[in-house]
Amino acid sequence: MVILSMEESIKKSYPKRFEKAKKIFHDRGGVLKTGEALSAGIHPRILYEMQQIGILEQLTRGLYRLADLPPLGNPDLVSVSLKIPNGVICLISALAYHEITTQVPHQVYVALGRGTEAPRLAHPPIRIFWFSGQAFALGIQTHKIDGVPVRIYSPEKTIADCFKYRKK
Repeated sequence: MVILSMEESIKKSYPKRFEKAKKIFHDRGGVLKTGEALSAGIHPRILYEMQQIGILEQLTRGLYRLADLPPLGNPDLVSVSLKIPNGVICLISALAYHEITTQVPHQVYVALGRGTEAPRLAHPPIRIFWFSGQAFALGIQTHKIDGVPVRIYSPEKTIADCFKYRKK
């Protein structure tokens, strides 16, 4: 009689238990929030087991990605754009994305519309700026980073905002 460890038994039953969940992840670009995965029919235990055996990697709290996908080019911007869909990458983070600066931002700079509640995000570190009206709405470009749409201000708007917020 052969006794399998828990990990070996999970890997042995992998094709049956995880194929449906893996297909759901593939159909949605390989990255899902926990809520999206649950509403798509993936049981929380399946998510946990897939992470434990290395099928999924956790980008940040509540955000999972298939581990067999190519490495993310900019995981912080992808994580922030998925966790804060109404936000726009701005200031130093936008300068770095557009390769206008050599400065490496220590936080992801995010613009939100005035009156929006500040998001609670443990990782990556973020710095929030509240813009109002047209200052928020103008100059937004959507770029695909690792297959995920990320809203970033245009280079021109970013430079103007850097002068506007130079003391902050």
